[in-house]
Amino acid sequence: MVGPCRPLFVLFGSSIVQFSFGNEGWGAILAHTYARKADVVLRGYAGWNSRRALEVLTKVFPQDGVVQPSLVIVYFGGNDSIEPHPSGLGPHVPLPEYVDNMKKIAMHLQGLSEKTRIIFLSTPPVNEEQLHETIGITGRTNEGSRVYSEACVKLCKEVCIKCVDLWTAIQQRHDWMTTCFTDGIHFSSEGSKLVAKKILKAMEEADWEPSLCSTSLPIEFGDDSVYDLVSRDGETINVSNLKSNHNPK
Repeated sequence: MVGPCRPLFVLFGSSIVQFSFGNEGWGAILAHTYARKADVVLRGYAGWNSRRALEVLTKVFPQDGVVQPSLVIVYFGGNDSIEPHPSGLGPHVPLPEYVDNMKKIAMHLQGLSEKTRIIFLSTPPVNEEQLHETIGITGRTNEGSRVYSEACVKLCKEVCIKCVDLWTAIQQRHDWMTTCFTDGIHFSSEGSKLVAKKILKAMEEADWEPSLCSTSLPIEFGDDSVYDLVSRDGETINVSNLKSNHNPK
């Protein structure tokens, strides 16, 4: 491999992941935060549930991959929690199967390498009224989201995986129903700021070796250069670690 070997962060999930690089999303915030330190890639697609995740798991994360991710952020549960359709079709996955599927995902990811770290995101709340008005989806409730979120949090404790409890975190904001979503499910820029902040905090608090906290990772190509900008006094300015005002507050 030529050049520095950057850590690889993979976002794996459903539309909450797919849309995270648009609308000032949380994936874009992570990519911006780690712009000169790690690669953040998207492997999540709208409509997926934990069953679909198992079908593609070894294709997305082959055990014999040349480069294994340093971090995988996983989100499934929202589609799984939708009430079952009488036809038997649709994304619903019964709670016990959902938990079993998520455990299988965790075990596979843990086996990729000794340095692959994992964060699960639990099912966030939904604004049911906004959801019905904008998308017209029925059968997805805030109570269902709570049940699947709590199951995810419990599983993470059992298998020693970091978990960001989105259902609780988002509802700690008093105006979450009017500010955190674009359509009752998917995050607005304000909602994404909250999600990114919680993920970054989890990474800062983790006792991982090596640390994946943004302040702990080296800056790629951060050495002084004669090509850097020049100050008024004629000295070059190393701009490799400029602070940005786009990080979540």
